[in-house]
Amino acid sequence: MHRSLFMIPAALLLAVTLSACGQANGQTQNKTLNVTLADEPATADPNKSTDTNSGSVISQTMEGLYTYSRSNKIVPGVATKIVKPTNHGKTYTFTLKKNAKWANGQQVTAQDFVTSLQRMANPKTKAQYASLLSAFKNYDAVQHGKMAPSKLGIKALSKTKLQIQLTKAVPYFNSLVASDYYPLNTATVKKYGAQYGTSAVKAMSDGPYKLVGWTGSNSSWRYVKNTHYWNAPNVKINNVKVSVTKDETTAANLFKSGKIQETTVSGQYVRSNGNEKQLKTHLLGRMNLLVFNSKQAKTSSENLRQAVSYVIDRNQLVNHVLGDGSKAATSAVPYGDQANPQTGEDMAKEVGNLLPHDVTKAKAYWQKYLKETGKSKVTLNILTDDSDDDKHVGTYIQSVMEKNFKGLTVNITALPHAQHVARDFAEKFDINLIGWSTNWLDADDYLELAAKGNSVNFTNWNDTQYNQLLQSTNAQTGIARYNGLIAANKYLMSIKGYVPVYQPSEAKLVSDKVGGLTYSLLNEAHYQYAYWK
Repeated sequence: MHRSLFMIPAALLLAVTLSACGQANGQTQNKTLNVTLADEPATADPNKSTDTNSGSVISQTMEGLYTYSRSNKIVPGVATKIVKPTNHGKTYTFTLKKNAKWANGQQVTAQDFVTSLQRMANPKTKAQYASLLSAFKNYDAVQHGKMAPSKLGIKALSKTKLQIQLTKAVPYFNSLVASDYYPLNTATVKKYGAQYGTSAVKAMSDGPYKLVGWTGSNSSWRYVKNTHYWNAPNVKINNVKVSVTKDETTAANLFKSGKIQETTVSGQYVRSNGNEKQLKTHLLGRMNLLVFNSKQAKTSSENLRQAVSYVIDRNQLVNHVLGDGSKAATSAVPYGDQANPQTGEDMAKEVGNLLPHDVTKAKAYWQKYLKETGKSKVTLNILTDDSDDDKHVGTYIQSVMEKNFKGLTVNITALPHAQHVARDFAEKFDINLIGWSTNWLDADDYLELAAKGNSVNFTNWNDTQYNQLLQSTNAQTGIARYNGLIAANKYLMSIKGYVPVYQPSEAKLVSDKVGGLTYSLLNEAHYQYAYWK
């Protein structure tokens, strides 16, 4: 989407809006905002972040060339404006704000972006999401050790001039710039090396807040206003205290007692407290799905994937197990993620339900699975997070599988999020309930989860026809690209390369004493826009 309308006026409008709404004085600025996070973050290093909790910390403390306004529009961050690419959409030249500063007072420079993205592309960094740079010139050669990281298509033309060279135009590039391409303080990275981001003292913030008090393993820390931040005068709350609270009853009680002002609750709470005035729900740009370990004979079967998909009643799951406004998955692409460029129709609606519930078909596929494996009794393990929602979803899937599949025993392993992610990448699972959150609205991000060579294709599933569909789509634009994405979506769902389950909705308790906290498909609330009423 073209967003140049938000270039200069947005900063002015933001300042006016916040000063009018917040009317903050010294007393309220120093009043701490207390919030919760569902689990511990794994890192504060934006190059290595893979989990949503780390992403939450990074989004509150870091700022890229672009950022998001309070109304979740892309606006200039460290850059002076939203730029128009040249060279047929393949060259971006940015000018950096001279007053963009790190928390130590140093100027944020073009070299800081070069340091960060070259480090991310460097195979020695082992950045799991390095593929976010895949469109950069020479990325593949750098990733495979055939070229030095210095050859990546990014360079500092001067202290405040940065140029990025792509191999092809990327429709959602502005979203990547706003959400994934953060700078790193060059001196701090050189000082700590691979240890960068393992604790608050081994990281450096350039965003509205600096990270304070996180040791790398503790469950409470603070975001303290970065007084050197270029837009610091419009950050109305100086201190945000974050506490990891995994139990929703505890979180709700803390909220009701006034000890916290924002927390996430699950469907169990929503069903019992649906009329709570301070309860806010919104769909997420996320898909929760099942992946099957294709390296193991007992879980590499399409018959197994088909059986599991058909046996799940997704409407029953979202309405009666979750009950928090989540939507049943109907394809690989969530609602609101991709629009037809000609009609504006939502892809999720246009393709229809590709994931029907049919117990008769499920049982038939199960019998085919038993026949091909030569087994009469099978034990499978489902790996989940230890969150309330994941445990409830895992238990539901366990129950419908054991009820309908003769000879099957299903066990569940529920792990803390960071440990779960480690098992994902180590490929130590039979069936794995994971969630994928996108940073941009484009179906390709979900479809690539099943692509050959993708670092987050945890299934190791590989289908030549599917890979060719994606490759041909990547070379197209406009309606041709959109139709190619639909074709890939339909094919993936026809053979269940993975099994989408539901699109989560997030339920938040937000104090009516706090304003400025807004949510979207892509973003959590940015605390820099919060104010005490």
